[in-house]
Amino acid sequence: MLSLLHIENIAVIQSADIQFDRGFNVLTGETGAGKSIVVDAIDAILGGRTSRDLIRTGAKYALVSAQFTETAVGPWLERNGFPHQEGELVLQRQIQQGGRNSCRLNGQPITVAQMQELGRQLINIHGQHDGQQLLDPLCHLSYLDSFGGTEPMLTAYQESYVQAAHLAREINSLRMDEAEKARRMDSLDYQIRELERAELKPGEDEELSQRRQKLRNAGKLMDGLEEAAVALSGSDEEDGAVTLLGRAENALRSLGRYSENLAQIADSLAEARYAVDDLAEQVARERDGLEVSPGELDQLEGRLDLIYRLRKKYGDTVEDMLAYLERCRQEREQIEYADDRIARLEVQWRAAVVETRKRGEALSQARKAAAERMQSRIQKELTDLDMPKVRFQVDFAPKPGKLHMDETGMDEVQFLMSANVGEDLKPIHKIASGGELARIMLALKNVLAENDAVATLVFDEVDTGVSGRAAQKVARKMSDVARHKQVLCVTHLPQIAAMADVHFSVEKGERDGRTYTAVEQLTRQRRMEEVARLSGGEQVTEALLRSAGEMLEQAEGWKKRRRDEV
Repeated sequence: MLSLLHIENIAVIQSADIQFDRGFNVLTGETGAGKSIVVDAIDAILGGRTSRDLIRTGAKYALVSAQFTETAVGPWLERNGFPHQEGELVLQRQIQQGGRNSCRLNGQPITVAQMQELGRQLINIHGQHDGQQLLDPLCHLSYLDSFGGTEPMLTAYQESYVQAAHLAREINSLRMDEAEKARRMDSLDYQIRELERAELKPGEDEELSQRRQKLRNAGKLMDGLEEAAVALSGSDEEDGAVTLLGRAENALRSLGRYSENLAQIADSLAEARYAVDDLAEQVARERDGLEVSPGELDQLEGRLDLIYRLRKKYGDTVEDMLAYLERCRQEREQIEYADDRIARLEVQWRAAVVETRKRGEALSQARKAAAERMQSRIQKELTDLDMPKVRFQVDFAPKPGKLHMDETGMDEVQFLMSANVGEDLKPIHKIASGGELARIMLALKNVLAENDAVATLVFDEVDTGVSGRAAQKVARKMSDVARHKQVLCVTHLPQIAAMADVHFSVEKGERDGRTYTAVEQLTRQRRMEEVARLSGGEQVTEALLRSAGEMLEQAEGWKKRRRDEV
């Protein structure tokens, strides 16, 4: 569960430490006081989207830190290489003015993607936008799969569906009319002949370019090499470096018996003479190999021009052009034998469709069984939420199209309801009012949470449009949920606030010309005052205080009776 939330420099909250407890935690306060900022901070620590606009004016960064206890995420931590200490972990996220995020898990760096993956196992946030998802039929199938635990069957179905879809695309790519086939074959034949006539060799273009560079500068190269050869080996008129080094060596060698140092110098001159002699031979080979046959440069220029023209059509290098030639040959072979390949692929495709349909039908049956259980459970929840006459049903229809399948399966699913006795079932978005939608969503979330390992649920003003006896029912339902999970709820309803196990007040004030928001855990007396404010507004009278006290006593009595029933 979430035990401690530290918020620093986020919007109007300069610094706040909120110590949540197990059970039902409620946050109340005036509109605009900053209650939703607490939820935004929790969302940030779960890897949600953030913006530097969150940073408090004048601050260099914003920081959120959350401490969790009694977690069950050991396998995830092990898979991702993080240490795990007795079910405790600390998540931290710092948002810089430049937009950079620094995320840490137990002091070690963690990516935002990892934070999102881990966060989904720690907390579920249910906000007002969930109502829009409940109205959207495109989301209903995922709700049903989540409740029924049919995701593994859906994954198996999708593997088969993807294979069948791939085969269908390959078959369609091979199908073409005879005129189109003839045009493509003519084009491929021309390209293949042109490239084959060129008799290209890998690396040929680089070798030819280097040879051309030599031939274009043959005169300069020959003059330089001849000059170097004369300097090293000598000529009829003068001695070269090799001869001169030999003379120096001989002169010192005869003196070596008088001086050990001169003998060593003579040895060094001998080594230098051998090295220079080797260099002289290399220069001579370079000079002799520079002979240019008549017309070689013209032939070479013509070959490079051919490669250049082919390069503009078939690839930047000879290797690219040879690869293109191989692709043309393969495509020509495919077209030539397309009918045979299509026949083989169609056999595979039909087998894949049969297997996909088999898995899809099994998935559909599992979904329908889950829908029966979901309807029964939600109907019970709606009765508990003072909506006994509302009927809820999961409606199935076949997928449109020739095969009646897509990547989600073979079912079109939407939630239907009837709000009043005698009325037909209709799509939920055409029937539900705001208050009804809030209670239906709460019922659905409560049912889905039964199979969910997440220990903490956050409800951000999901009680919109609810009042009176219905609000009392919602409060009791949330309290029931909080008996098995930690619940955090932002609310404006006194009935829900009175039912809390732990009550926080979010209050906004001014100090030194700046706005500050503080989060305070309320005592029994302060709770009574806050419930009275929620009931009556700005003027809290003695009558409102007495009524608030009665609400708190009634809530405590109801919770005690529920505990005794277990």
